[in-house]
Amino acid sequence: MKHLMTTTAALTLIAGAAWAEDVKMGVLLSFTGPIESLTPAMATGAEMAISEVSGDANFMDGSTVEPVRADATCVDAAAATTAAERLVTSDGVTAIMGADCSGVTTAVLANVAVPNGVAMISPAATSPALTDAEDNGLFFRTAPSDARQGEVLATILSEKGMSEVAVTYTNNDYGKGFADAFEAAFQDAGGTITLSAAHEDGKADYSAEVGALASAGGDALVVLGYVDQGGAGIIQSALDSGAFDTFALGDGMIGDSLTERFGTDIDGTVGTAPGSDNEGGSMFAEMASGAGIDGTSVYAGESYDAAALLLLAMAKAGSTSASDYAGEVMGIANAPGEPILPGELAKALQIIADGGDVDYQGATGVELVEPGEAAGSYAEYTVTDGALEVVGYR
Repeated sequence: MKHLMTTTAALTLIAGAAWAEDVKMGVLLSFTGPIESLTPAMATGAEMAISEVSGDANFMDGSTVEPVRADATCVDAAAATTAAERLVTSDGVTAIMGADCSGVTTAVLANVAVPNGVAMISPAATSPALTDAEDNGLFFRTAPSDARQGEVLATILSEKGMSEVAVTYTNNDYGKGFADAFEAAFQDAGGTITLSAAHEDGKADYSAEVGALASAGGDALVVLGYVDQGGAGIIQSALDSGAFDTFALGDGMIGDSLTERFGTDIDGTVGTAPGSDNEGGSMFAEMASGAGIDGTSVYAGESYDAAALLLLAMAKAGSTSASDYAGEVMGIANAPGEPILPGELAKALQIIADGGDVDYQGATGVELVEPGEAAGSYAEYTVTDGALEVVGYR
């Protein structure tokens, strides 16, 4: 009898182990390229959420979740597509947290996610064009569209009494979409764009671009580029030539490497990046500090939220197939339901297992609007004494 009971117990354990499956999630971010200084905190943020869920008894019968990193490069659509294909076909990921830059995100969505039926949530792709992308209900984002950011940045400059500005933007989907939104909003507020000109990343010298912008003049130079690439080169050339001493920046320029490079030389600079003054933000910042990253780093919170939404949607659907769980993302992200903050994913999984509803608010006060993108708020930054400082939220 004892032998029979032992055998039966062993078989039960084997059956349970066979039922649980290892789940892999792609973490597709630009570990190289023009925003590479932002990526470590983003990746770690997503992996914090993954660690919370991995092995929880209420997630796929205790399945482990493994993050699989891949490089989106930010600027090379072909390389990003190849990396995403490898995640899906070789690594067997069932979801992608990413990508980040808008151009590569668009390429991965069209060429990998949709054809293979894999859901993706981007924490950082902000091009307005993605709102209308053909996604078969598989694409979401936790960062709001630049259609909104353009309005916010224009309002800030108008309130500061700036009536004429020159604009330079990185020559891609992100830069052009952001510039269009900003210019329309600034002009609607009565402002004048003296010149709007694209710049290419990867150049050693931006004196010609800055010379043209300086000739047009303005109260400030609006730089809608990347902090580790052309945007920083534009600022350096403007400072070296004395062309501008006041700058306004978009989210791609907000990072510690900005102030590490320019320090007090850019005091008075203003900028915007997704952010909210919510309870979850401070909770995430504390958790992130324990993980060795700055939780206030741009898009770190959005990355945590993107991974969390994917995992909770899987739990709600009881499936790791996007055809089952993608339809649960909007419900997880919005009321009604028990509010869920950072560090409370186990609580959320228990509620879901008990048949209840959750309202995931996470690190960034998540609220998704159709067709699956963040309603969004923005932090207003200024550079004071050589350091980035949040001075309010919009």
